[in-house]
Amino acid sequence: MGVPTDQPTEHRHLEHDGSLGARLNWLRAGVLGANDGIVSVAGIVVGVAGATSDRGTILTAGVAGLVAGALSMAAGEYVSVSTQRDTEKALLAKEARELVEMPEEELKELVQIYRDKGLSERLAHEVAVELTERDAFAAHVDAELGLDPDDLTNPWHAALASAVAFTLGALLPLLAVVLPGDSWRVPVTFVAVVLALVVTGLLSASAGDASRRRAVWRNVIGGTLAMAVTYGVGQAVGGLAL
Repeated sequence: MGVPTDQPTEHRHLEHDGSLGARLNWLRAGVLGANDGIVSVAGIVVGVAGATSDRGTILTAGVAGLVAGALSMAAGEYVSVSTQRDTEKALLAKEARELVEMPEEELKELVQIYRDKGLSERLAHEVAVELTERDAFAAHVDAELGLDPDDLTNPWHAALASAVAFTLGALLPLLAVVLPGDSWRVPVTFVAVVLALVVTGLLSASAGDASRRRAVWRNVIGGTLAMAVTYGVGQAVGGLAL
């Protein structure tokens, strides 16, 4: 007889499927990277467009912002994930030492973990012993640390994914601001960015199982405010330069 639960089967699988959880985290990171690219470059090009109508100047500023932002995102993600990976390796090494130096204490700790999960003393001991006999290291790092030694975070993958996501997001406002004529440039960019932020808000909410309306409004308000402020600053600075 199955264990009763109030959660639908699909949701239970979502919570307990580690690989699916990792994929959702990557999706969320990608969406956030694209969102950063949209807002950052939109703010730059709209601000410059407020100061000058010269297409070359706007394009140069936008490309510079795209490249700088993508490299910054990649470097920041590489450093962050490298630190996480170093921490994971240190924890794995510590667990390996403890299994050699104090195997009995580690077995008791594993038994207690399964008892805390709801198993009886006898069953928790049987499970802990059987898993320890099969692969003590894998059993302990999974139960205690929630880590898979063969599937640690990769800083290069994270850096590349962040750079690509930022670039794809940044291309939209860059194209939107340089392709139309002078009088349509800023309005077209505003509309294109708002629509893109609606999409990224929906995707991020779906990935995190959060409120879509709140995520969309947060995205749209933040992005619109950023463009309005930078456009005003661009006009003010451009006026002073004349």
